[in-house]
Order: sequence, then structure tokens, then C-alpha cells
Amino acid sequence: MGFRLPRLINAKSSPKRSLSFSETTALVPKGHIAIYVGEVEKKRFVVPISFLNHPSFRNLLSRAEEEYGFNHPMGALTIPCAKEAFIDLIDSMQGS
Repeated sequence: MGFRLPRLINAKSSPKRSLSFSETTALVPKGHIAIYVGEVEKKRFVVPISFLNHPSFRNLLSRAEEEYGFNHPMGALTIPCAKEAFIDLIDSMQGS
């Protein structure tokens, strides 16, 4: 018997509109973190914080640290990888 991790939440599934900081933080459920992913155009994802301890995810965090240090261009955690690769990683983490 195993368990499945929560599904990835696409934070941009609702219609676009201008949001204040307090409104955007309210869109992140408890136990999750917002992450911007992409090499050129960034897309916002909301993932469970438990993913931060996964070895593959930690490799992405190391790449982000090398690329941006602690000054992320989007004002939040930014991962410099292709969106498709990030989605594949999340899917594999949810399946394990």
C-alpha cells in the first residue's frame, strides 16, 4: 500500500487580472510554495513543500542558486529549467 503526493496546482488556471501581493499569497494553499519556472518566459506553479526535500528537486534548487543566488528576478523562488522538464519531474515525483 502506498500513497500519492498531492497533484501539481497550476496557479494560472484562473483568468488573468492584476493581483496585489496579499492576493497572490492567498492563492497558495497551506503546505505549498509558489515557484516560477522557465528559461525565458516564466510560468508560476504551486507545489507541495514536501517536494523541496526530494533529491531531484534539490538539484533544481542548486541550479537556481548558481543562476540567481538569493536574488530571484520574479521576487519569488525561480527555477531556470524548461517548463516541460519541470512538469515531467513533478509527474515522476508524484508517481513514486
